[in-house]
Amino acid sequence: MDVGSVLSGFAVAFEPQNLLYCVIGVTLGMLVGVLPGLGPAATIAILLPITYNIEPAPAVIMLAGIFYGAQYGGTITSVLLRLPGEASTVVTALDGYPMARQGKAGSALGIAAIGSFIGGTASIILLTLIAPLVADAALEFGPAEYTVLALIGILLVATLGNGALIKSVAAAGVGLLLATVGLDPLMGSPRFTFGSDQLADGIDFVIVAMGLFGVGEILYNLEHRLRPQPAVLSFGRAIPRRLEWLASRMAILRGSVVGFVLGVLPGGGATMSSLVAYAVEKRSAKDPSRFGNGAIEGVAGPESANNAAATSSFIPLLTLGIPANATMAVLFGALLLQGIPPGPQLIVDHPDVFWGVVNSMYLGNLILLLLSIPLIGVFVRLLRVRAGILAPLTVLVTMIGVYSIRNNAFDMFLVIAFGILGYGMKKLGFEPGPFVLAFVLGKLLESSFRRSMRLFDGNVLGFFHRPVSAVLVAVLLVTVVVVPVLRMVRSRQAARVTRGPNQV
Repeated sequence: MDVGSVLSGFAVAFEPQNLLYCVIGVTLGMLVGVLPGLGPAATIAILLPITYNIEPAPAVIMLAGIFYGAQYGGTITSVLLRLPGEASTVVTALDGYPMARQGKAGSALGIAAIGSFIGGTASIILLTLIAPLVADAALEFGPAEYTVLALIGILLVATLGNGALIKSVAAAGVGLLLATVGLDPLMGSPRFTFGSDQLADGIDFVIVAMGLFGVGEILYNLEHRLRPQPAVLSFGRAIPRRLEWLASRMAILRGSVVGFVLGVLPGGGATMSSLVAYAVEKRSAKDPSRFGNGAIEGVAGPESANNAAATSSFIPLLTLGIPANATMAVLFGALLLQGIPPGPQLIVDHPDVFWGVVNSMYLGNLILLLLSIPLIGVFVRLLRVRAGILAPLTVLVTMIGVYSIRNNAFDMFLVIAFGILGYGMKKLGFEPGPFVLAFVLGKLLESSFRRSMRLFDGNVLGFFHRPVSAVLVAVLLVTVVVVPVLRMVRSRQAARVTRGPNQV
């Protein structure tokens, strides 16, 4: 690790312009987390056109702030309304809302803010230490290694995602198919363009992201937000008491470790990290029956985990060029729009962007801690704004943004088409994450595989002749065979427990 580059990254992060964009990103992220359904991926996708006129470092700093800021914003509605603003805060509602009903909403929100700060900061320190090592190792990767790595990323997201396995794999397959639209990268012949010159260059990722996450999520959540919402509880004292802190400190530590590890894995991310952290706390508790009835550890552990995971998920993106989740896929597109391909060369060719973004997270987490409590009342009032007002304005901004990219009306029709597709996927239970990640990794997978076949003279066994590639193939086989079997066994065990011993 180059200490000089790390210190210069702090100089980049402390520049007034970059500091301002960090504050904007974190504040927007909290706002996005409070508004149920919009999500950081949708917000980042909508804001992608704006980043065209911003320098790379401040643009990515702002978008990153939206991501980890949203993890805490969703906590506010989970605790006060039992209405998770983010998928990663669903578990928080299990004990946060009962605490609010007991008059301890302030303690729940306070410990969530402290846990988020500690988990995020610990994860950034580990990211600073580990990311350069991963990038150095990745410099030795060739087409074979990237082929298998891309496959692992797609399959892990499909098999470890929140939706059904078959639906996740199907969504990933459609994403791979759409990634082939346009001119063949080696032969130059058109594929799946149906004679349209508009599709000759392929489908732009910005269009897919803005349609699927922007328009699609808005349509789906507009339908659900028209339903009556629960009453908002008061939050009272916002600083945890000494006994509450003592009860939570080990949960914060365990959640930070769980979040960092799972955040690095493709398909892991904040949602899975919070679920695992909650299970760890319940298993390690002396009295598990407290959980679900207002146990503060049930808030501290998951909140620490989701912020730690949000930070560590930057490691595979920045060092390998492999997005670990849907939001990272959108950030992948943002870096490409800036002319900065993520991967092992990023830390060498663009150290100001790499270390500027990483070190800005220290400031972002501190800003998040300082703003979280004072702004709770403001964000809660936003929940009273009718969805019928917010949704049309957001769609209008989305359409203006996509038209501004190429001044092409055809792109607007594509956004609408992907918006309808995204809405249909959500209605039918298909997760958009595998679709987007497969679309992003599809071009890398195709080009790397075809280059590998040329190097191996068409012999597929060539993947086993390179040590790193052979190890990755073994991991791929585990992903394809072992993980689905474990999921099947786990689901059957859960079914037996649900039916009870007398019905088995």
